Amino acid sequence: MSDEHEKMLPIANVGRMMKKILPPSAKISREAKERMQQCASEFICFVTGEASDRCHKENRKTVNGDDICWALRSLGFNNYSEAMLRYLQNFRGFERENANQSNNCKAYKGEEKDEGSNICGDISAPSYDFGILERGGTSSSKPY
Repeated sequence: MSDEHEKMLPIANVGRMMKKILPPSAKISREAKERMQQCASEFICFVTGEASDRCHKENRKTVNGDDICWALRSLGFNNYSEAMLRYLQNFRGFERENANQSNNCKAYKGEEKDEGSNICGDISAPSYDFGILERGGTSSSKPY
């Protein structure tokens, strides 16, 4: 596999994203999937490069979500930046909730348990689909 293909999104994932947005009866050619794969991968590299440059100027080694949002805004992709920021805020909220629930369960398990009660339940990974894009490809204006 060449270096170029290693830097691209997996084509199966690109195809699934395309199918999710298009009408159920739509057919997608292999060529269309490959072209979208190239474009999406290039876009990600472009935005990530801008965010990385910012981090380098600030003597930081790690690019975070806020850097990506800043890069999107600075490159003129304000709609994407707003959607990404909503997603990032929701993601961080879910992470805090999971951490709090996990900490509560650890504290609870240290105490004696009542028969039949389980306040912890099964902690499962939440779904991170916040509906940022709706069918038709428009950014949702609903607050998440």
